[in-house]
Order: sequence, then structure tokens, then C-alpha cells
Amino acid sequence: MARLMGQMMQMPLMISSLLRHAARHAGDVEIVSKRVEGDIHRYTYRDAELRARKLAQALARLGCEASDRVGTLAWNGYRHFEIYYGASGSGLVLHTINPRLFPEQIAWIVNDAEDRVLCFDLSFLPLVEKLAPQLRSVQHFVLMAGRSHMPAQSTLANLHSYEDLLEAEDGVYHWPEFDENTASSICYTSGTTGNPKGAVYSHRSTLLHSYGLSMPDAMGVGGADVILPVVPMFHVNAWGTPYAAPMIGAKLVFPGPHLDGKSLYELMEAEKVSFSAGVPTVWLGLINFAKAQNLRFSTLKRTVIGGSACPPAMMRTLEDEFGVEVIHAWGMTEMSPLGTLARLKAKHRELPVEAQRRILEKQGKAIFGVDMALVGDEGQALPWDGQSSGNLVVRGPWVIRSYYRRDESPLIGLDGQQWFPTGDVAAIDADAFMQITDRSKDVIKSGGEWISSIELENIAMAHPAVLEAAAIACAHPKWDERPLLVVVRKPGAELTREQMLGFFEGRIAKWQVPDDVAFVDEIPHTATGKIQKLKLREMFKGHKLPGS
Repeated sequence: MARLMGQMMQMPLMISSLLRHAARHAGDVEIVSKRVEGDIHRYTYRDAELRARKLAQALARLGCEASDRVGTLAWNGYRHFEIYYGASGSGLVLHTINPRLFPEQIAWIVNDAEDRVLCFDLSFLPLVEKLAPQLRSVQHFVLMAGRSHMPAQSTLANLHSYEDLLEAEDGVYHWPEFDENTASSICYTSGTTGNPKGAVYSHRSTLLHSYGLSMPDAMGVGGADVILPVVPMFHVNAWGTPYAAPMIGAKLVFPGPHLDGKSLYELMEAEKVSFSAGVPTVWLGLINFAKAQNLRFSTLKRTVIGGSACPPAMMRTLEDEFGVEVIHAWGMTEMSPLGTLARLKAKHRELPVEAQRRILEKQGKAIFGVDMALVGDEGQALPWDGQSSGNLVVRGPWVIRSYYRRDESPLIGLDGQQWFPTGDVAAIDADAFMQITDRSKDVIKSGGEWISSIELENIAMAHPAVLEAAAIACAHPKWDERPLLVVVRKPGAELTREQMLGFFEGRIAKWQVPDDVAFVDEIPHTATGKIQKLKLREMFKGHKLPGS
């Protein structure tokens, strides 16, 4: 028997439709950028859409054809925003590159993606000039600046001024429609082990992800918000905010490279920012600046913190001292990146404040579009009881099924379905709230029992003298591994090993308390702000624990 089909318009989900919608329905809403040049740039969604159309024309004039990759080495700003739409919207593939990676990694990524055009901010001109001889596929270099900022001399062949390219076009361009499953952008993982791997997103997956993050129980952003993404646009597309903001018609504020606490605070206050998003390390700098100057936020009400687990002490500081609601989130490059966010259910509203906080300290519930499961060491599904800890796997329309140019599939089978293994160890409670207990490679296995490095770090971060902390496994002759706590003291603070270890008493089982504390001036971080556990383990691989 033939199925009755719906009689709805067939309109493919196109990234260009987001900016076109904003231009038509929120055309006068501002996009504000603090530029690399240091000044403030203002224009509207209507202006941005016109310039994106001109960029699409300019890229075609440079010889770009369908699915050619357009790379970017750029900060958060209006020109980068235009490339998001001018490239993807015209059928090309946006490739955002993390400029904080080692130069050799950047060259490898550009060559692997086979970028045809490389657009870059003024601050990256020396880096691009150095790398250019290694970039085999790049035919055109575009400096994201006007003619007045072009270098008098450069070793780069085919170097163009971004503004000159746009000025040469008339903007009479109609956004094409094509298969919504066409590749729209590509982001590479940080590559902590081996070469980075590319996650290729589609127009369909990107728009569905934008819908998902805008929902009330997700980021909950709306047209009345002023959004400042601190998370870089080269870090998993700034967690989708450059797509969600035009979808809802919200004002966008871009900080450029000015990510210190003072610059961020002043920009947030000047532009009346109500919502932001970023990793814990950035918020640490902002909090320290505001505290030192005895400042408070006048308009900032909510922030999403992800990228790595947000210490409960940081959440409480933002909420109790600054009146900023923290939405704890989790995701990964392979998930576009959003997976879960911690928002209370109706029944939780009757709980005491401390009980509510313990719930919100978890990574939260999966939003529609993401499904989760826990897998035990034997490949079996584990229960959602809040106690059973296992390997976290996910599936959904914005989760990758394979990596770019990799033949092997990362997916695993469970209950007749295909799932993506995240590499995280987690527990899920009966209310479907997920909590990351560790990365599978970072978990500390002591005498056959697991110790959560994240839990140890959260306890340490609650100490008033601790600026930052990381827990790693250290070899032990009897227990195989025991925890070592690496600590950065706050400036001027005094803290001994005995005081630090004593702080754990009554907060965790005795056998889980770290065996030793190492004080350092700085903890190494990845290019996206995560603690480099691998590097820490290398630094302390010869560390001898007391009694071992």
C-alpha cells in the first residue's frame, strides 16, 4: 500500500537562508566587532548579507568551484562572519583553522583539506608568509583588511586585499539552492594523538544544530539577547552561535583578538551583552579582572561554559558574586559540537538550592537531535542509575559518521544501532542528566578502581589559594597508578602540600586523595584552552610519589 505523502514545499536547509532571513526580518540589528586594528566596527545584518553576496562573487572570480575549500586563520569578527556565509552559501566549504596550533600542524591541516583560498587576519601575516611554501593547494591568499593595511612588500604570491575584492563586485547575486547534505564546513580535531582529523558538516546538520542550541532548555537565546561568543570562530564554529544569532535576529558582538579580562569586560558593558559562551580558562581571566577592580556586570545574565568541565567553584563565583547564570555544557568537534546542557526540570524547582546546584554541575541533558548511551568494558549497555560509569557513545543528525579522508569508520554497534564513541567516561542518572567523570585516557586506575581526575580537580579548585589544578596518574609499584595533583597558586597566596591534601578530608574517600602535590607556575593548555594532560604526564613521568 502506497504511503500518503505530505504536501509541503520542498525547501532545502541552506546556510545562506539564515543570513537572508536576518537581513529581511532583522535587517537593522547590529553586528559589532572589535577589530584587529583596535577600533570598533559597526554594521547591520542587512549590510552583512550584501557583503557576503559580494564575497561569493569574489570567490567565484578567483576561480573557486563547487566544494572547493576556503580556509580561514582569523579571530571573531565581521569579516570572518561574512566568510562563514559567502563561502558555504555559494556551495564552497568553509574551513576554519586554529591559529594557536603548531605551524607544522597548520600546514598539515591546510594540505589535508586542500584549501584553494586562504583568508587571514592581519596579525597572522608573518605566520602565513612563513608557511606559504608548504601550502601546496593554496592558489590565493586573502588578507582580511583594506588597502591601507596591505604590506608594502610580501613574499606571498597572489596576495589580495579582502576589501578590494569586495569593492570590485556589485552584490547582484542570488544564493543557490542544492542538496542540503552538501558539505558546508570542515573543522579539525586538536590532534592530541596523531594528526588532526577533519569533521565535515553539512548544510542540513548545521541548521538542525542551530535550531537545537536555540531551544529554551539549550542555550535559550532569543532576539532580545546581545550575544558575545568568546569561544573562537575557529573552535567548532564558535559552538554554532554565528549561525544561531541570525536565525533568531540577535545582536552579535565579536571581541576579535582582545580576549583579556579587561577588554572583554569593557566590551560587554559597552555593548550591553546579555549572553556569552566560552571555555573555563577565559572566564578565569575575566573573573580575576572583575574581582581585582571590584566590578560587577550590569547586563550579562547567562553564559554557557564548555570545552572542558567547569569547576563548581567557578560556577558559584559567577552566580553568587556576579549574578550570572552558568549553563554547563558538553560536546565535541565530531558533534558540531553541542551534546548536552544542564538546565533544571520542573520537578527540580522544589529542591533546596544546594541540591539544584549539584544537578547543574553535571554536563546536563541531551537536547533533541542527540541520543546517548553508556557502554561497559565488555561492550554491554549500562544502566542510567547515576552510579554506573562507562564509555559514552552518541548518535544524531549532527554527529559525524566518519572522518574526512579516513577509510576506517569510528562507529561501534550497540543494540542494533551505530554509535560514535566520544572517548569520555560518564554516568547518566535516572533523570537523564549526564556527568563526565573523565576522559578514557585520563582516568586514574588505582588497584583496579577508577579515580576521577575531574572530581579531584573540582575539589582542589574550591580552595581559595588555588588558581588552577590538574590531576594525573603517576606510576606506583603496588597500586599501578596513584593520583598526583598539579597546582598553580593564586598570585601572592601561600599553600603547602599538607594544606592542599588536608583540604580533601571529608570531601572524598581517603583512598582517592592524591598521594602528592606538585606546585607549578603554569599548567599547559591545548590550543582550545583544555589542560594538556598528555604533556603533564610527560613532565612528571619520573615523579616519585611518597612511599613508593
